[in-house]
Amino acid sequence: MKFESLLEEVNGFGPFQILLILLLCGPRIVIPCHSLLTIFIGAVPPHHCDVSGLGDGGLLANLTAEQRLTAGVPRRGDGEPASCEMFAQPQFQLLSNGSARDGAALPTVRCQSGWVYDNSTFTSTLATEWDLVCDRKSLTKTTGTIFFLGLMVGAIVFGFLSDKYGRKNTILASYIISIVFGFSSAFANSFVMFAVLRFLTGFGLTGIGINSLVLTIEWVDTDHRSFIGVIGSLSWSVGNMLLAGFAYLVNDWRTLIMTVTAPLGFAVLTWWWIPESARWLLANGKVEQAQFYLDKCATFNKGQKLSTKFKLETLCDMENLEKQNKNYTYLHLIKSPKMRRLTLITGIVWFGVASTYYGISLNISGFGLNIYLTHFIYAAIEVPAKLMVYCFLNMIGRRKCQAGTLLLTGSCIAINIFLPKGLWYVRTVVAILGKGLSEAAFTTAFLYTSELYPTVVRQNGLGYTNFVSRLGVAVAPLILLLEDVWTLLPQVIICSVAVLSGLVALLLPETLGAKLPETIDEIEKPSLQECEVSSQAVDPSAVLLESKAPAESRR
Repeated sequence: MKFESLLEEVNGFGPFQILLILLLCGPRIVIPCHSLLTIFIGAVPPHHCDVSGLGDGGLLANLTAEQRLTAGVPRRGDGEPASCEMFAQPQFQLLSNGSARDGAALPTVRCQSGWVYDNSTFTSTLATEWDLVCDRKSLTKTTGTIFFLGLMVGAIVFGFLSDKYGRKNTILASYIISIVFGFSSAFANSFVMFAVLRFLTGFGLTGIGINSLVLTIEWVDTDHRSFIGVIGSLSWSVGNMLLAGFAYLVNDWRTLIMTVTAPLGFAVLTWWWIPESARWLLANGKVEQAQFYLDKCATFNKGQKLSTKFKLETLCDMENLEKQNKNYTYLHLIKSPKMRRLTLITGIVWFGVASTYYGISLNISGFGLNIYLTHFIYAAIEVPAKLMVYCFLNMIGRRKCQAGTLLLTGSCIAINIFLPKGLWYVRTVVAILGKGLSEAAFTTAFLYTSELYPTVVRQNGLGYTNFVSRLGVAVAPLILLLEDVWTLLPQVIICSVAVLSGLVALLLPETLGAKLPETIDEIEKPSLQECEVSSQAVDPSAVLLESKAPAESRR
């Protein structure tokens, strides 16, 4: 007896499930808003040394602000004021000849009295709040890494809490943690406090992602899990597009954080209606509570209520027996030769997929478009990419899809490395195409990984790749800091990682139409596995979601 048979009796997909999906997809929209929030709150607007104080009773007292800037700050090659230097002494001769280039060889010092910022695009950002420019500009991107580290730690903690205390209670804890620390970060009075609060915000948001996905999957029958996969994945893209609109309307970083966190308040109000997972209740011997929620589902869906507890009690006993006999750990991923090989290759692929996606997403400048429009286009291209990849997975197979999307992403980055900046429209089209391909690589990785690992360690395998992907996400902002060494170095690194991980993906076996491996022996000795390729391709989303697919919450 399987739990799916009980869902069929009470109608496994009806108004009950649809309302549950809507209630849980709403909070998930907040996750991409916070994940990519650094793009806007960490933006560094044009700036130059503050020389207004030089006129206070000094030689520059009678000069206009523009004349003080000319005499006090050197010009770059493009004619704009230098960002981090000022003249050691006022250079009055520059006022007469008007040549900015004449000041290039004059002695300069670091800014002595702070900076003046261009507030035409952003009213305030982290950079303007705490002067995170020049020698301290790396701190803005470091906040992104700190946030993603919070996501990484949260994945481990909330995965354990969810299995021990249930999905519903863990979701409420995630809501409260995210709201408290999300709003608190908007009132931080120092950078260190802000960084700590961002870490804790990421920690809480992970619980929302993991538990909302698992809960919806556990309440939906097998035939409709593909629908859940598409809707759950699209909620990320919707949140991503909404972030561009929020950031455009709200230019102050503190207000923007509160704006993207506010929807969680509605989530708390609707939490009381969210049902606990009947599957989890049965696995933990709570038959009466499972009966209550299944009857509630049947009533809402106008289906037939379960007539007896015998089925529930029998299934409960089977779930407990299976739970007791399951002694597999993460160590089983590396105990045998072919499992070690599989673990190594999937780790490389996931690191490449995650670091490439976020490396592109966080670097949205330099294409001739404003930051809001570029981010919106980057987010919108994900929708057709997600829908398209589901078709190609059954046409050309998983391995070719995974390798192809990564290699093509690397190719798009390589093309932009050599294209001159004057061709901004061509660079923009290529960058958008690369962004869509990187999202397609992410979508493929979810399905492919769940099909590669045997059933007995599939959850452990997905947990491992989830951890590696978060590591790649945390590294991405640090890679972008290398532009100070060489402007093109971040693009070269991201391109190389995408191409390398794409080539490594070719070493994986094809799983299209193949029977899913059940045991480690089937991986070590393929002859033990009966590979029956049917004329009808396997539904990728159903196979993906069959393993509860907690990896989707990685973002």
